[in-house]
Amino acid sequence: MRDLFFVGFLLVLFGAGFRRPFMFVLSYVYIDIVSPQRLTYILLNSVPISLIAVGLAVASWALVDDKRDTRVAPRQGLILLLLLYCFITTRSADFPIEAADKWDWVWKALAFAAFLPLTLRTRLRIEALLFFMIASAASIIIVGGIKTLASGGGYGELNLMVSNNSGLYEGSTISTVAVAIIPIILWFARFGTIVKPDWKVKGFCAALIFACMLIPVGTSTRTGLLCIVLVAVLLLRETKRKVLYLCILGAIGLAAVPLLPSAFTDRMSTIKTYKADQSASTRLAVWKWTWEYAQTHPFGGGFEMYRQNQIRYDTEKVEGTAGNVSVDRQLTVDKARAFHSAYFEMLGEQGWPGLILWLTINLVGLLRMEIIRHRYRKAGADEAWVAPLAGALQSAHIVYLLGAAFIAIAFQPFIYMLIGAQIGLDTYLGRRRSEGAWRPMRKAPVAALEPAA
Repeated sequence: MRDLFFVGFLLVLFGAGFRRPFMFVLSYVYIDIVSPQRLTYILLNSVPISLIAVGLAVASWALVDDKRDTRVAPRQGLILLLLLYCFITTRSADFPIEAADKWDWVWKALAFAAFLPLTLRTRLRIEALLFFMIASAASIIIVGGIKTLASGGGYGELNLMVSNNSGLYEGSTISTVAVAIIPIILWFARFGTIVKPDWKVKGFCAALIFACMLIPVGTSTRTGLLCIVLVAVLLLRETKRKVLYLCILGAIGLAAVPLLPSAFTDRMSTIKTYKADQSASTRLAVWKWTWEYAQTHPFGGGFEMYRQNQIRYDTEKVEGTAGNVSVDRQLTVDKARAFHSAYFEMLGEQGWPGLILWLTINLVGLLRMEIIRHRYRKAGADEAWVAPLAGALQSAHIVYLLGAAFIAIAFQPFIYMLIGAQIGLDTYLGRRRSEGAWRPMRKAPVAALEPAA
């Protein structure tokens, strides 16, 4: 029955695409985030639905879509340059077979991120993209939130519909994404046009935000807790009554602490005693090894090069009081441990050129969203939605960059869709400004002639 539901839903999406070609783009977004082929038993496992969706999306754009005044942003060029560089390092990778497996999905994420802004010609399309991204992620988040309320979860114990611990179904990754999309959900509750933000929509948005907050609790991920703190700080800048906001946050925090499951509080307590925690100590050792590797291999070792690492480190467990303290040190030897950081993932796999390219793509995005926020902060009623959306996309991106410090998600497709939405918003507003500029005997603006979607 579940297989039939997923097949039927995909058929509806593809059918809508033949009437509205942009639906093929949204179909690919849904498939890439939810991975329905991993949720079915038979029907979708052997069908390349992802390839079909992206093929239809590109073909419909090339053959049908209006390409008047198409703009290509510099960041799209940087993404393609990163794609080319990753291709080069894959050809000379330290582990060619394993590198080819990762390259198989990385190039799709980068290529789609470069293509996506070309299709985002209207506000409706930008909003539809973000709507599908949130709705697709919500299908995982809501399940995780319900299971957390029912069982309390636990590190590595919360089953998010599949047993395969990869993509958005990995605990730390979904925690980062769930918290990152909170500012965008808040934007939909105020400015959304696809679904009118009445009391029912606002109630659903509030419930979804609650589910997003439950994901770090259910997965017991320290990364998720740090992201919650960061998003609370970022939302402060959008709040007019800052003192009231801080008081409400404090009250919610005090009320929530007694209700948190012991699995979560025990896991969070290891933040202060990271030297005694094997997971944290392993990360520090791997980061040190990767830094030393980059000194002799400045162009990286290609995808999956971490498989050659060999690390040694001591864990320290301090017991007793101030007058009677004992320190128990244990030597741990390990090898082939993953990076646990997007920054060191880029440094180890793609070297300094790849890391610089990746940082540039991300930092330019933050800068462009800040410029848009500043430019449209006092806009009229017709453009009142622009500055808050730029701020929401910027906040989501900042939360990702914090989470990326502790998870190897440098090529997470969801984030590259977010970057594509940023570029689409930037180029759309640039076209609007150029159309509104004074020109003698100018023609009717393209925006007045183009369809809604």
